Amino acid sequence: MTPEDYGEKYPDHLLEQYKLYVEMADRVSQRRDQSNRFYVTILAALAAILVIGARFALSSNGADATFLTVVFMVAGLFGAALSVIWFLNIRSYRTLNSAKFDIIHQIEKELPFEGYIKEWDILRPPDDSPRYLQLTVIEQYVPVVVFLTFISLAVYSVFLLFSQG
Repeated sequence: MTPEDYGEKYPDHLLEQYKLYVEMADRVSQRRDQSNRFYVTILAALAAILVIGARFALSSNGADATFLTVVFMVAGLFGAALSVIWFLNIRSYRTLNSAKFDIIHQIEKELPFEGYIKEWDILRPPDDSPRYLQLTVIEQYVPVVVFLTFISLAVYSVFLLFSQG
């Protein structure tokens, strides 16, 4: 719809839509942060429980090594699965935020100043020199590292089970 077709309230309504989209993009980022905190808390608690459980099991004389190994294998698989879900969650939030900022950029083209567009022009120069590594790119590595740690625990536990029997 053209501004002429819309009427005299077009600039005011456009600015209100812009404000709304900026606010919603910020809320998505806040939800992503809360989601990351949730996964970090759950996975750290799982790791702490494993360490404490291993410590008590190793200190008791009658520890059943097979039981402990099965617990480690299950915890490793659970941690790995949570890491995959966490990674997919980050990707989903990243895609959602990208779409919101694409719309924000489109709206900015009709505003007097294109703040977010200018910001990206500064952060991503034409010569593609690395100036800025997006946080969403960096944060995707964390669940991958956690996944590798937990899957290694699961694989090692399976190895121990087969070598005991």
